[in-house]
Amino acid sequence: MREFPSCFGENGVQVADSSSSSITRAAQNAVTCVYQCKSRGSSCLITVSWTKTLMGQGLSVAIDDLINHCLCKVEIKPWLFSKRKGSKNLEVQSGKIDIFWDLSCAKFGSGPEPLEGFYLAVVFNKEMVLLLGDLKQEACKKIASDCVYAHSGTFFIAKREHIFGNKFYGAKAQFCDKGQVHDLTIECDTVGLNDPCLVIRIDSKTVMQVKRLKWKFRGNHTILVDGVPVEVFWDVHNWLFGNAMGNAVFLFQTCISTEKLWEGQSVSDPSSLTWASSQQFRDSQLQGFGFSLILYAWKNE
Repeated sequence: MREFPSCFGENGVQVADSSSSSITRAAQNAVTCVYQCKSRGSSCLITVSWTKTLMGQGLSVAIDDLINHCLCKVEIKPWLFSKRKGSKNLEVQSGKIDIFWDLSCAKFGSGPEPLEGFYLAVVFNKEMVLLLGDLKQEACKKIASDCVYAHSGTFFIAKREHIFGNKFYGAKAQFCDKGQVHDLTIECDTVGLNDPCLVIRIDSKTVMQVKRLKWKFRGNHTILVDGVPVEVFWDVHNWLFGNAMGNAVFLFQTCISTEKLWEGQSVSDPSSLTWASSQQFRDSQLQGFGFSLILYAWKNE
């Protein structure tokens, strides 16, 4: 088994700041999804971020080309989220970008990401490159009839999420584009135990168990999901030796070249990892290396 630091570079693993407060954790109630889209021969990355604060729900959409250049970014801040339906038209050097959204009937669970009753569409030069949500017909009615939907060129390639719990931490996981959505559960009780254990389950089935966790607080292990190898990396140093209210980090990666992809990256600090500005990430995903899921697990007070 490879050691965690070797997989993320010599200085790649950093323990999160022990001064993290409950306010900081609340601010990190966010889900970020990255989509690779292709329009008329050119590719881009669209990053959709859903946030939830005491002020309400928030949404941002960032579009980047493949040379680390941000084409545009649209933010619907929580205090403006009462306007849950709208559109934004932007002129960029390579053409026109239109973003449409309708969250007026959206239903949310405990997290910031809507479950149903919404749509979010991105149109580039009259070609719809991204369409999210279950109200697809409503979206098509809203958008010009001459718009073409380039669904075959859109791939869900990465997700970053903050999850919360005490002993159990849950998330939905889709390890390949348009693949089956699984229930992922992380179990780890570090309170008052001399020999804590880490257990990961997929659809209630145990796929990984780490004993002697104080000696193996960082590591990696390969599991099989839907017949696809998924490499799991974990870092629970904070839970065992740092701030008890700090976060642990879990990375699920279908890429076989994980070491090259994440070399030199710091994943313990949520603000340090920005997929849209990482050339390594872009190059690797464009070569079809697979899907990445990063979970930041926070203990509730």
